Amino acid sequence: MTEEIAGVRIPDSTMAREATELVREVASPLLFDHSRRVFLFGSLRGLEHGSQFDPELLYVGAMFHDLGLTERFRRTDQRFELDGADEARRFLHSHGITGDPADRVWTGIALHTTPEIPLHMAAEVALVTRGVELDVLGIGYNAITDAQRTAVTTAHPRPNFKNQILAAFTEGIKDRPDTTFGNVKADVLEHFHPGFHRADFVEVIKTSPWPE
Repeated sequence: MTEEIAGVRIPDSTMAREATELVREVASPLLFDHSRRVFLFGSLRGLEHGSQFDPELLYVGAMFHDLGLTERFRRTDQRFELDGADEARRFLHSHGITGDPADRVWTGIALHTTPEIPLHMAAEVALVTRGVELDVLGIGYNAITDAQRTAVTTAHPRPNFKNQILAAFTEGIKDRPDTTFGNVKADVLEHFHPGFHRADFVEVIKTSPWPE
């Protein structure tokens, strides 16, 4: 039986079920519920905008977007967004989805912490960002109804979410501080990781090997 939350149907294909189980297995309840809310909020924002999107692609993008914060998929040599994006593409390829559809999912995950740019791209890219922005930052909070918001958070609660997600971000990126250069996760480490020194774009230019 297909599950429906706030009027949004949760994809129920074999691929979607495998995505659900993979994330349930490797992620904390905090990240699992957050990822499901990202799909639901992204879908609701898409419906509000009249966007045409593939629910299964959006589902994989939403469910995998924070895999780079998990112990199994976390690396230390690249941005955490790329960890999830790379795994999503491998997962899609294993299900016979390649080319542009897989690239859209990869891009949606890779850019989900980059403000504004994803919103001008394919719907599956934009809606991962819209879902993340609504759940984490409250952007678009009033674009959905109280009833929709309540239905989503009843199905996937967010107790003490602000503090818990900041702790999850810190844990997931503290061992690769250099990868936060030029992105919002530098703010997280500056607040919560003692000894973190934020790279300065101006100083990078001034101290480059160029003589002038």
